[in-house]
Amino acid sequence: MKWVLTIFDAAGGIVLTLPPIASNDPIISWVWSFIASLHMGQLQDRIEAANELASLAKDNDRNKQIIVDEGGVSPLLKLLKDHSSQEAQIAASSALFNLANDQERIQTLIDESGIPIIVQVLGNSAMKVQITVANLVAKMAEHSPIAKEDFARENIIRPLVTLLSFDLFVDEPKVKPEKQSIHSLVQINMELEKKSLFKSGSGSSNLSIHYAEGSCKGLSHRKEREHEKPELKLELKISCAKALWMLAKWSVPNSKRITDTKGLLCLAKLVEAEEGELQRNCLMTIMEITAAAESNPDLRRATFKTNSPPAKAVVDQLLRVMKDSDEDPMLQLAAVTAIGSLARTFPARETRVVCPLVELLGHRNQELAAEAAVALTKFACSDNFLCVEHCKNIIEFKGVPPLVRLLKGNERARLHGLILTCYLAIHAGKSEELERAGVLNAFEGLDRLFVVQHLELRELIPQAIYHLSVFHQNSGMIAQRPF
Repeated sequence: MKWVLTIFDAAGGIVLTLPPIASNDPIISWVWSFIASLHMGQLQDRIEAANELASLAKDNDRNKQIIVDEGGVSPLLKLLKDHSSQEAQIAASSALFNLANDQERIQTLIDESGIPIIVQVLGNSAMKVQITVANLVAKMAEHSPIAKEDFARENIIRPLVTLLSFDLFVDEPKVKPEKQSIHSLVQINMELEKKSLFKSGSGSSNLSIHYAEGSCKGLSHRKEREHEKPELKLELKISCAKALWMLAKWSVPNSKRITDTKGLLCLAKLVEAEEGELQRNCLMTIMEITAAAESNPDLRRATFKTNSPPAKAVVDQLLRVMKDSDEDPMLQLAAVTAIGSLARTFPARETRVVCPLVELLGHRNQELAAEAAVALTKFACSDNFLCVEHCKNIIEFKGVPPLVRLLKGNERARLHGLILTCYLAIHAGKSEELERAGVLNAFEGLDRLFVVQHLELRELIPQAIYHLSVFHQNSGMIAQRPF
């Protein structure tokens, strides 16, 4: 009791004396003292307490759990709402960021009504605060599906896209309507989006009023952002792109929300114009959106129509990254994966997509070559309505020789190379290229144990051998071979 009274009697500052109950574990008493300061201290003491909690939380998971169990989340959220001090908001968001690496701890933050507070602060704060809050959003979305859904319900995607597109069109030349570039398309769509924001600000209870640019705070912070250093603007965009990536990951609804806010054009422009972490985060966001479109026909048809300007802009950038040998292989992998996810959206005449994928089959990086085989399989498999035309195009672009070489690679390369080869044989077995490349001999030399371990191969290889044996001589014995 004496120790508790010392906290109440403290004339400013943080009390770090140990109560008898915590003599063997000083961390608990420190956490109590910091939380007490968050509740009752002066602003500077509260900032110091939040920074100390952030430091403790960064050390280990036990400290994180103690802070949450002892009620540290609620006062941190209260401090985060304090618009009178950027330093206080940054300290609070940093502490919450360090706590948010576990689904249960994030649930505590959600239960304390943290999601609406975070969304509001993101839309109505200075740039330095927005960076830390966007990082918090990304981490919570990465570790908690529930947080991901709640953020979407609070409409956080719209302000993230708006911040990501800020300052994107400065000094852009005007383009004639008949020759619209990605720049002009993004600008037109974002201007329409801003108009809708202005309209939603009047008579609407939606949270978008908190970050509509028509509000006084929004205009004030916008003016501040215009004068911020380029490095700070870049950091904000990196954080917002990471948040969008985590929100879109494995989420069809969130991917649709991003496309509904015209985010695809913005992402395509940034992939084109930027480099480094920002380009990577934008590309990964696109990859997640295309994966969602692959699994959801409605999203695929609505977003990636062949005559859609955003879809064309995205595909153009994916092909550019994919074909650029100077790019980071990780970026190329993401671009190849995204193109593969869109395989069902391309008509047979769209050979500009298949050709660069075929070229990557012979890439020295086996992971990239294997990923190209995976992507091409989505063009060649029986689930694709245009599989026969796509298979003929793959063979026409000299895809068989590098594919046969891929069968001698590592396990992943061999597996996906075999699957693609089987589909080529099934849908284009008449091709002389398959005979010249010795595909039947390649099948004959397969390790039977490797085939047995993969169900898809056990089903495809007999079919492939049958189709090849129908059109080529001396394959009767191979056709009888059991797998």
